Amino acid sequence: MSPLVSVIISTHNPEQRLFERTLTAISRQTLDAKSWDITIVDNASNPALSMPSIAANMANCTLIREGRLGLSYGRLAGIRQSKGEFLVLVDDDNVLPPDYLANAVDIFRRKKDLGVAGGIIEPEWCDRKPESWVSEFICLLALRNFGDNELISTNVLHPDSVPAFIPIGAGMVMRRAALKNWLAEAEHNTITDRRGNELTSGGDSDMVLNARRSGWAVGYFPQLKLTHLIPARRLSLDYMSRLTYASGKSEIVLLHKHGFYPWPASLPWTVPLRKARAYLHCRAWAGPTEYLRWKNACGRFDGRAVIGKQGASHN
Repeated sequence: MSPLVSVIISTHNPEQRLFERTLTAISRQTLDAKSWDITIVDNASNPALSMPSIAANMANCTLIREGRLGLSYGRLAGIRQSKGEFLVLVDDDNVLPPDYLANAVDIFRRKKDLGVAGGIIEPEWCDRKPESWVSEFICLLALRNFGDNELISTNVLHPDSVPAFIPIGAGMVMRRAALKNWLAEAEHNTITDRRGNELTSGGDSDMVLNARRSGWAVGYFPQLKLTHLIPARRLSLDYMSRLTYASGKSEIVLLHKHGFYPWPASLPWTVPLRKARAYLHCRAWAGPTEYLRWKNACGRFDGRAVIGKQGASHN
């Protein structure tokens, strides 16, 4: 008999101390073990990942390998391997409370038109707390809290916008039927999300917007609450600058793909001048906050240039 819920973890060179906590938390779920399984996808790790000892003691756990580097490729491999009616994406630094899977099942049984759901993501600063300049960009570290009330979005309610509360990959719960369109285009999808050390993003939102466009509701449910383990290296200026740049670029490409693109495309030769003007406008030399604002603007300019190149290639 197929499980009701399939948990999917795509991981690339995981940090073992965090990954072990992720797997330990999953092993302690209160939902009957016969109702769920877990697929760990080794996404081109070097060296190849062996079955963690914690997972080896879980009869419902499978380890597979996806050689194409990219978080979306890893998740795709996990989804194809899985059998559950409901799918739960977990990152290798997420800690789920024991009732997470049980709450997910309850929500989707109550909401028959719900395709994708997410909830609260709180940080645990593993080594040190962030400096004050990180606060403006804290949401880019996959932290979310939209309050204590359930929130729902459909194309009918929000046809021309993308509500801020739509789910992100960490802890995202999906109805398999809602992924039909995304799966149909997955092999040719240019949005690969994280690729090793590249901090590109948008693969999770691509899933959500595909489901929403197909008529499924997406929602925020505070009872879906998890902890995101964040080590000190992700709070450095270098990491945050790469993250803000990649987020700006990825957002432009994603919104353009789904028809929510409010900016004109840019000719590639104009980008250096735009970046120079933004450097002055943001006062990027003044401090970390100003510098990160500029890096985000640079990402957006490069994203607009990507759209410009795509438009030129279609002419």
